[in-house]
Amino acid sequence: MICRKCLVSGRVQGVFYRATAARRAAELSIRGYARNLPDGRVEVLALGEDAAVAEFVRWLWTGSSASKVTSVEVHDVTAAAAKVPQGFHTS
Repeated sequence: MICRKCLVSGRVQGVFYRATAARRAAELSIRGYARNLPDGRVEVLALGEDAAVAEFVRWLWTGSSASKVTSVEVHDVTAAAAKVPQGFHTS
């Protein structure tokens, strides 16, 4: 199991990015969250099997059909420090 925190920039708020991320995370059995940040980015936390998290992080560049991702910053974090929720949540 690995845990990654990603900061996604571009047109990612108000375009169903978080909801689409939640669906993709569920397909990959990933726990975590996607939440809007005040600066216009979306913060995504992903915990799961190595291959699933890697695929999810690659998918973050795609997002919803209306999004336009310009960057994805990826940081390794520990699950304990990140306080990973059960399931995948959006806020």
